[in-house]
Amino acid sequence: MDAAQRRPPPSSAGGRGGLAANPTAGEYVHAQGYSAVLPENLQTGKWNVYRSARSPRRLISRFPDNPDIGTLHDNFTYSVETFRDYKYLGTRIRPDGTIGDYTWVTYGEASTSRTAVGSGLIYHGVLEGARVGLYFINRPEWIIVDHACAAYSYVSVPLYDTLGPDAVQFIVNHATVEVIFCVPQTLSTLLSFIAQMPCVRLIVLVGGDDANMPSTPETTRVEILTYSSLLTQGKANPQPFRPPKPEDVATICYTSGTTGTPKGAVLSHENLIANVAGSSLDIKFYPSDVYISYLPLAHIYERVNQVALLHCGVAIGFYQGDNLKLMDDLAALKPTVFASVPRLYNRIYNAITNAVKESGGLKEKLFHTAYNAKRQAIIKGRNPSPMWDKLVFNKIKARLGGRVRLMSSGASPLSADVMEFLRICFSGEVLEGYGMTETSCIITAMNIGDKSIGHVGSPIPSCEVKLVDVPEMNYTSDDQPYPRGEICVRGPTIFRGYFKDEVQTKEVIDEDGWLHTGDIGLWLPGGRLKIIDRKKNIFKLAQGEYIAPEKIENVYAKCKFIAQCFIYGDSLNSSLVAIVAVEPEVLKAWAAAEGIQYEDLRQLCADPRARAAVLADMDAIGKEAQLRGFEFAKAVTLVAEPFTLENGLLTPTFKVKRPQAKAYFAKEISDMYAEVREAETPRPKL
Repeated sequence: MDAAQRRPPPSSAGGRGGLAANPTAGEYVHAQGYSAVLPENLQTGKWNVYRSARSPRRLISRFPDNPDIGTLHDNFTYSVETFRDYKYLGTRIRPDGTIGDYTWVTYGEASTSRTAVGSGLIYHGVLEGARVGLYFINRPEWIIVDHACAAYSYVSVPLYDTLGPDAVQFIVNHATVEVIFCVPQTLSTLLSFIAQMPCVRLIVLVGGDDANMPSTPETTRVEILTYSSLLTQGKANPQPFRPPKPEDVATICYTSGTTGTPKGAVLSHENLIANVAGSSLDIKFYPSDVYISYLPLAHIYERVNQVALLHCGVAIGFYQGDNLKLMDDLAALKPTVFASVPRLYNRIYNAITNAVKESGGLKEKLFHTAYNAKRQAIIKGRNPSPMWDKLVFNKIKARLGGRVRLMSSGASPLSADVMEFLRICFSGEVLEGYGMTETSCIITAMNIGDKSIGHVGSPIPSCEVKLVDVPEMNYTSDDQPYPRGEICVRGPTIFRGYFKDEVQTKEVIDEDGWLHTGDIGLWLPGGRLKIIDRKKNIFKLAQGEYIAPEKIENVYAKCKFIAQCFIYGDSLNSSLVAIVAVEPEVLKAWAAAEGIQYEDLRQLCADPRARAAVLADMDAIGKEAQLRGFEFAKAVTLVAEPFTLENGLLTPTFKVKRPQAKAYFAKEISDMYAEVREAETPRPKL
């Protein structure tokens, strides 16, 4: 089936009118544009609870147009019935491992495979409620296995392909995973410690060859078979669905924090359906849309994207599995919807701005003329001239395939400058949202048509938000002009708790059902939320100033020399220092322009001139972002080796592991503070 056979999008109606508060709620609700404000309880009368102005009187827990959909199984059944012959899952990887054009399975074909997988698991005696691990990166089989789990009341447990053996072993044993789906690359890892995971009884090899199946140690009772064999067995022994109830557990998502062992967030079917149903009131997808799946399916961001896209009949194409080849996949797929994280958007921003600077002359002048003209038109609420797209921006849009109409950003803050840049250069809607695993993903999201930047939107209709005072950081909900405090969330999207961990569950969910996120926010006019700080990752400098290193790292991420940044400080020192993993090509280009000779990248990183140039650029970026004096890094160490999962400096969600980074760079930190002290020591007069 070609793209022309896909259903065209229906015309949208209503526009911004839907943002008004329900007038029948006027007795209790004060409309504030994008949010409506309510009292937390009628006795105290404090108006501090914010809900979406789209649904101020009640929190959404089901799709308004499809209220019978209460589980992931119901959602898939609806989509198969509605979009049976439409494209669903696509891949470029041929059976022999070579790369070609995208080939597709339809919604109906995926349904047949889903039934076969679930029936095959029953054939092997896997009982209802069993935990099923998925230990491989994004590909169609991941989605099909997840659908099988929903249809037959199994609980899916994603295992990050990038997790080390210790974490995988911990999760498998902690969740008592009985079945693991993996690929040949992860099978060898599993077999190296299979004897330490006595709960595992079946391993299914995706993409494996029946003729080359490895044997398991005789001391274990684990059976290994290929995915194709499981499909054959399931088709020969079909079993009726065992549909879950909405309150049943759908998945346990383990969040690997910066310290300690992973925590398993227990999410029910109704949690996930509520989140997607709430966000669907504003963000629309259509059967004519095409989406590229490359963000890790083990993370809640991509997982919920899949549920939403499925409901609307979207075609989902998978990347090859190599981020370095993502641009090639985008050119082949030409998606209309693109979800990403600031780390990639910052790279796109840096690549384009550097290319513009290098082009020089008329090309550079034309870009800036086009950019400023389009920016001014958007600010004034006018449609920019299409001439600028033809002359300049269509070439930039081609980097993402040329057809993207909707871009979203999540996982960490996106700087306002990069947001504006994306909106101007790619012309479509660019939305930022805020959420976490424990809230089934989205808490707030920008509204379609909202042209302002520097915030993460208003609460989605399936949850409510309030800010709680944090006196030790001088944040209160009574602050003027903007109320500030710790962001707390309540509603049908809130998770059931951490698996087998009542203590940590009670630490984050209070007796009134509010989930405490640990993030600090403020309310902007219109009821839009801005993230300004982090309660957990703060520390004091010697003079007593509180520092939120993640905020500063996000500012410095715009520095052209910086691929990754780790800001460090403590109460024994009065200033901050930085470890910077450099962008190799940018630093090399700078060295060439300066006529600096070097043998390798490590030597260049150690050159004092390079360190001075990077620190000067960081200072310029910091001044532009209006960092306070004590928030500037006073010294920097450049490293050629990036922060990775393999060297233990990143979590699977690409956040810096601070205690590990502190230990890893202990000598560099010590040397920088010695350098700072020497620079600050007054020299005696001769």
